[in-house]
Amino acid sequence: MTYLLALDQGTSSSRSIVFDRQGHVVAQAQQELPQIYPQPGWVEHDPRLIWQTQIDTARAVLKQAGLSARDIHAVGITNQRETTVVWNRKTGQPIHHAIVWQDRRAEPACAQLREQGHAGLIQQRTGLLVDAYFSATKLQWILHHVPGARAQAEAGELAFGTVDSWLMWQLTGGAVHATDVSNAARTMLFDIRHNRWDPDLLALLGIPASLMPEVRPSSADYGQVRPELLGAPIRIGGVAGDQQSALFGQACFRAGMAKNTYGTGCFMLMHTGNTFQTSKNGLLTTSAAQPSRQTEYAIEGSVFVGGAVVQWLRDGLNAIQASSEVQTLAQSVPDAGGVMMVPAFTGLGAPYWDPEARGTITGITRGTTLAHIARAALESIAFQSTALLQAMSRDAVAAGGSPVTELRVDGGACVNDLLMQMQADLLGIPVVRPAVIETTALGAAYLAGLSTGLYAGTDELSDQWRAERSFEPSLGRAHAEERMAHWERAVRQATAT
Repeated sequence: MTYLLALDQGTSSSRSIVFDRQGHVVAQAQQELPQIYPQPGWVEHDPRLIWQTQIDTARAVLKQAGLSARDIHAVGITNQRETTVVWNRKTGQPIHHAIVWQDRRAEPACAQLREQGHAGLIQQRTGLLVDAYFSATKLQWILHHVPGARAQAEAGELAFGTVDSWLMWQLTGGAVHATDVSNAARTMLFDIRHNRWDPDLLALLGIPASLMPEVRPSSADYGQVRPELLGAPIRIGGVAGDQQSALFGQACFRAGMAKNTYGTGCFMLMHTGNTFQTSKNGLLTTSAAQPSRQTEYAIEGSVFVGGAVVQWLRDGLNAIQASSEVQTLAQSVPDAGGVMMVPAFTGLGAPYWDPEARGTITGITRGTTLAHIARAALESIAFQSTALLQAMSRDAVAAGGSPVTELRVDGGACVNDLLMQMQADLLGIPVVRPAVIETTALGAAYLAGLSTGLYAGTDELSDQWRAERSFEPSLGRAHAEERMAHWERAVRQATAT
């Protein structure tokens, strides 16, 4: 029983991965998750399909690996964060579709909170900026708009959870209604200084405390998978939101260590140790995955459009047939020829926070080709991520720490060598790609292995982490700073109203 099963429930798919004790991938299975768009700005999932696709992949990966449930030491869960599910405690049935983290329907409620002067209190308690991104106003919307929901909630008949809680309820047959600190920290209802639901914020949004799941450390006993589901009971030993799980899977356990996940967007987290630190540079404070009851924190920044800019080149401009072709096209020219792209297709995230910004391409001449635009598109991912890391380093120095000295990378786009070299050149520090890039699922597996005694501690996991390649900066700092200044000018053009 030295294998670990990670359930990785994402926005567009559900995956299951089996790892061996050394953290190597043994087998994986994946199913797409249908997206529901009731009206512009609204995004939903069917919670029953979230559950069905997840359990189907768990069964498929065991079969693919040639293993039975008795061969699995423990299960870890990682999930799309902030997505909100409410269900009936007696029937186990959801009362509404899950409202996905991307959904913007609760923005009017957030605007009201800001206008009423509550933003300071919310950031002080939760580390978050008031935004419809987080779960609180999604939950409030469900209670206001689903007939009978508020009365049922006040009678204690309903349960709220992020996707991890919903999966645990299903896996344990309703025996466990819980979440971990890293997911609770993304609800805008959780006091991350004291690891508890905040009664003032619950009252402010009119949310009965009886709805809320119990909050446990990320590495803890979360009950057992019902034996009839996979063939034998398995201990659920680890839970973390996807980005905190990736930070853990990258073995970033100490203050000052940072990772960047290059997916549809980019998510950068820097561990800040046991110190709660409010960002002065447009970033969020969040709970890191916590192996014990000791509080641990991270500073986080999100880029809305990362790898999605390559999808736009493929589907919008028809510049490439497959995303994998972008590196070859971009490398066919020595530079972007003065072209600068700001891919603010849905506004700009951290550290700019401008929802009204729109995408721009500047510096076009008669000599500009698709290759120059493709190179500028890749560079835009690196520029945005550099702006995040520079903001993090300023926060770290202001708190008496040191700038980040190495960036660990993961996610689908990190396999692009040209992009990773661009990133190292702009940052002026090594960019390190691990041997196992499935770090989100690996983090959940490691958390499960820790709580169930498969690993002695995080030092063992640090020793197990291996780099596949380190990209060293080759650009002079003066030139890199000049390039970032050019980028910031382009951002100002994209945000000009």
